[in-house]
Amino acid sequence: MARFMDIHRGMRGITADQLMAAHQADLAIEQEESVHFEHAWADPESGTVYCLSEAPSAEAVQRVHERAGHRADEVHPVPFEA
Repeated sequence: MARFMDIHRGMRGITADQLMAAHQADLAIEQEESVHFEHAWADPESGTVYCLSEAPSAEAVQRVHERAGHRADEVHPVPFEA
């Protein structure tokens, strides 16, 4: 499986509880698309949220986010890391 980093914008003022709720919504349905969301980060000042996942494709990541009610603005493959 490949890794992906996705970006959500326009979430200015997001709280830790809201981030956790959105992450839990993804986790609740991720298996249906063979996706695993590993971690999520948020910057409430800029309104940017980042999610790291393992998935068969960027489209599978996006499908989970769409079904959970928070479509990603960008989904990027992460081919390697240090």
